[in-house]
Formats: sequence, C-alpha cells, structure tokens
Amino acid sequence: MDEKGLGARLQKARQNAGLTQQELCHKSGLSYSTLAKIERGAIKSPSIFTIQKIADTIGIDLDALVSGDTSRIRHMKKSKSGLSFIYFDVNGCLVHFFNRAFTELAHMSGKPSDLIESLFWHYNDQICRGEMPLEDFNKKLSELLEIKDIDWKEYYFNAIEPISDSYDLITWASTHYKVGLLTNSMPGFLDELIARNIIPDLKYDAIIDSSKIGHIKPEIEIYHAAEKAAKCDAKEILSIDDSRANLMAAEKLGWHVSWFDDYSSGDSASRIRNLLEPA
Repeated sequence: MDEKGLGARLQKARQNAGLTQQELCHKSGLSYSTLAKIERGAIKSPSIFTIQKIADTIGIDLDALVSGDTSRIRHMKKSKSGLSFIYFDVNGCLVHFFNRAFTELAHMSGKPSDLIESLFWHYNDQICRGEMPLEDFNKKLSELLEIKDIDWKEYYFNAIEPISDSYDLITWASTHYKVGLLTNSMPGFLDELIARNIIPDLKYDAIIDSSKIGHIKPEIEIYHAAEKAAKCDAKEILSIDDSRANLMAAEKLGWHVSWFDDYSSGDSASRIRNLLEPA
C-alpha cells in the first residue's frame, strides 16, 4: 500500500466531502493525531479497519480509494439545508403499493377483498418484525380462502411495480449523498426486490430491514438503529416515507422528513430533488 498516495487521496476525498479533520474524527471516532499522520503518509501500513472507517464516514469506496481509481470515488455533498444521508421507504415510495394482490386473491377465491386485507393487516406487523414465519401466515391465508398452498410472496411480487420517478430519484441521490433503505419488510422480500432490480441495485450505505432489526416503523428502536447506521447527526438525515405516522416518529428525533405520494410520484420526486439541491 502506498501510504503517501493513500493519505493524499484520503485528504482530497475528505476535503471534497466538505469535512475538516476535526469533523471527520468526530464522526468516525478516530483520533486527530492518527488521521493527521495517515493523511501525510507518516503511518506505515495503516490498519485496513481504520481506512474502512474513514472511507465509510466520508462516503467513498474502499477498493477505489486503496487502488487509486479515483473515477470510482463518490464525492459526497450536503444539501443547502444540511442533509447528507437520505433514507427511502420501499412500499408506497419505491414500488407502488400491493393492493392488487388483495383483489386477485378475492377474485380467485370468491372471498371479499376487505376480509383478505383485514387478515393481512392483523398479522403483518408480526411478520415484518420476524416474529411470525411467513409460512404460518400462508397457512392462515389458505384456511381463510379455502385453497391449498397459497403463497403471499408470489402474489406480492405479481402485484407490485417500480415507481419510475422514485427509481430515478434514488439513483440520482446516490451520486450526491449517502442513501439507505428504511422499510417494514417481510423476511427475504427486500433482498429479492434488489436482486430482481425492482428497486435499484445500488451500493447502499445502510439497509434497515424490519425483519432483521426486530422492530417496525414507527417504533423508535428502528430509527435508533437507522441513525447509528447512518453515522451522522440526526439533523443531517432525511426520511422519505408515504406514512405520516412514520414521518412524525423520525421528526421527533430531529430528522428532516418528506412525504411521498405515489399517486403523484412526479410531483413528489420533483419536490424532494429541490429539497436535496446541493449547497
């Protein structure tokens, strides 16, 4: 590893991110003397874990930083309102809500759609916390519909569609800011959404999946986990969500919030872009 070259690249990336050495140390937990020595190449073979911590805090790719391929280094910015980290919800923000799944199940079974939806919401929180296996819900759904082997996941993925305006928005935002996903999700659904490229397969800076955290929005614990993962001050975080209750919970922690209306996705995306105008 070229210590002097690495130190110079770190220094330039830090400056491009608008951070002083003191600010970077505060955010990363690194001592000032250690950072100063790394930047001037005085430390021989700095720990890869230390470099990773610095890279994560600045918002740059570790491999690109070490290799010297500066074309792959993201230069993070702050918006005029001081935002540096953007959390996107998934259902109702990145994909259209899955109401069509209830309609299809009702049509197939002859049962009222509102009855199916009522059963879903009765168990949804437990499943999204990871407290109830999806297989158990499928059994209850099969019993209600009097049809064997109903797979809710299949109907969910058949019903959802990506929201093109927000797909473009999060892709654009990722070139200027750190971005993450903060969502109530059934086990495995979020990973598959990314794998299928229904939501962009980006290098997310944080993914907060309720089924892995064990808490759902608007429970305060999931926001604490998201804030810790963001590695920045609460006032630098923007939460984009289609639920007013979820936004209120984030706002109480000092986050910025923006409501997304998937029925007017173009207007919502445009409003958020204006909010994220770089300083």
